[in-house]
Amino acid sequence: MSEEGIRKSAALMLALGQEEAAEVMKYLGPKDVQRLGAAMATLGHLSRDQVESVLQDFQQETEGRLSLGDSDEYLRTVLKKALGDDKAAHILERILHGQDNSGIESLKWLDAASVADMIRNEHPQIIATIMVHLERDHASEILQLLPERLRNDVMMRIATLEGVQPLAMRELNEVLTKLLAGGEHTKKGALGGVKAAADILNYMGGAVEASVLASIREHDSELAQKIQDQMFTFDNILDLDDRSIQMLLREVQSESLIIALKGTSQELREKIFKNMSSRAAEALKEDLEAKGPVRLSEVEAEQKEILKIVRRLADEGQIVLGGKGGEEGMVE
Repeated sequence: MSEEGIRKSAALMLALGQEEAAEVMKYLGPKDVQRLGAAMATLGHLSRDQVESVLQDFQQETEGRLSLGDSDEYLRTVLKKALGDDKAAHILERILHGQDNSGIESLKWLDAASVADMIRNEHPQIIATIMVHLERDHASEILQLLPERLRNDVMMRIATLEGVQPLAMRELNEVLTKLLAGGEHTKKGALGGVKAAADILNYMGGAVEASVLASIREHDSELAQKIQDQMFTFDNILDLDDRSIQMLLREVQSESLIIALKGTSQELREKIFKNMSSRAAEALKEDLEAKGPVRLSEVEAEQKEILKIVRRLADEGQIVLGGKGGEEGMVE
């Protein structure tokens, strides 16, 4: 959902009233609740005209929609179109067959520091199994809070994890109270692997990413290269087509873009400029020059935020990714 969409949704929640808003929130995932809650907290006072505008937009969106009942077939079709066969199958299994998943779901609602404290003394294989069940950015935050040696070991195990057997899930259940309540018929879940490791590393960036890859390369250079080949870093924005760049720019705040472009190649900057109006491009060039030196940590933080948008757009099927990995005091 775009920032404008989140802002409108926050306004709608405030306009609905406490009880109705609470009912809506019950159907949202942890990440959506966090984004929506943050927007509600910072929205401030809304005028009558603003509230009416939001309600009018909502009415227009919902008018004419048919109530199709609770048809399983309808649900299957919608989820497969929205998420693809693999993700849809996983969610349908939980919805239609009543899988528990309460343990792992509870972890998704906890902040990274709490989860890190909870699991830091567990076996690296158990930690790896937990990580592949979490959102990639959440897993990345947690792993960055673990000791370096443990983090590197866990990442190695994630990259070589081919799936999670029901027995392993039952053992994990003992660690987390309740996790996946998989019956004997539960299928092996293909949750780990090179792509999962690359996705988590994508959210780390900087020295941590380099350390993890170096550690994996020491043990298995071929595996490290496979992970790196699957990664998408800020410089790989060069590989996006013009339409994708334009779509990305519509989602990025100008101040964030200015900081993120510090220290990047002239080639990447030119690609960004080319996909803006001439006036906007000139304004961005002037702002870049006027900004002066920026700490590398600030640059990496903004680049990571923009990469989150890139991955969201890719997950939604609006852009197609492809590329490799790499990047490094103060940058001009």
